[in-house]
Amino acid sequence: MLRQLAPVILLTISNIFMTFAWYGHLKHKSAALWVVILISWGIAFFEYCFQVPANRIGHEFYNAAQLKTIQEVITLIVFSVFSVCYLKEEFRWNYLVGFLFIILAVFFIFKKW
Repeated sequence: MLRQLAPVILLTISNIFMTFAWYGHLKHKSAALWVVILISWGIAFFEYCFQVPANRIGHEFYNAAQLKTIQEVITLIVFSVFSVCYLKEEFRWNYLVGFLFIILAVFFIFKKW
């Protein structure tokens, strides 16, 4: 069970790194673009250090479509927390509705038909 949960934990950590790599610079718009790109690449390296093992381990239990779906759900959760807490942006009702549709997609992808 713990080994089956490992990909979720690793994907969560990787998504935290990637969210900062992709969106963290939005609070530092005065920084030169080339500096931001280099810093983002450096952060993304750590994202890959968690992402690749997550997919390698996860593929023992999930198929590729399921792994991608897990990642997307984690990405939305991490990004939602990041945008509200770090970027101080509002979480709107329509975001929640859209996320609920994605959760519905999770049902269809994981359902044994």
